[in-house]
Amino acid sequence: MVDVGSKPVTKRQARALGKVTMAPQTLQAIVDRRIGKGDVFEVARLAGIMAAKKTADLIPLCHPLGLDSVTLTFRVTSDQTIEIESAVSVEARTGVEMEALTAATVAALTIYDMCKSMDRKIALGPFVLVEKSGGKSGHFVAEGEPVGLNSSTPSGAEGDSAAHPS
Repeated sequence: MVDVGSKPVTKRQARALGKVTMAPQTLQAIVDRRIGKGDVFEVARLAGIMAAKKTADLIPLCHPLGLDSVTLTFRVTSDQTIEIESAVSVEARTGVEMEALTAATVAALTIYDMCKSMDRKIALGPFVLVEKSGGKSGHFVAEGEPVGLNSSTPSGAEGDSAAHPS
């Protein structure tokens, strides 16, 4: 593990995006809350938050952090696609990029798990870091459209969880 003991404590933030693509009827069942395991957006949101808090347990050499905030937002961007955005912040000596990526990825895995009986062809990804700030390396914003993510053409209604970020 990298020694971060001499680094100053600063406000660190990171945002990540991920995509889940599925059959239109599966996405409609999610939006209509007709999935047998429950409210997909709420369960995925909670799973993402829990995962962000456990990132150091999952990824070797990742520093454990007491996170200040984790939010997940779900947007329906087409009749087949949910976009997941995670945002994580902390006052610490190291960044929260891994926590943001873990939150988005585990939220997507949860959507898959909850819907797999209805649709075995659900596709996950890509997952990308879109912004980070704080620390020595400063502010990073991904230039241009992240590979494989096309959030500029929303054509569906927003998922309910978008109105309820945690």
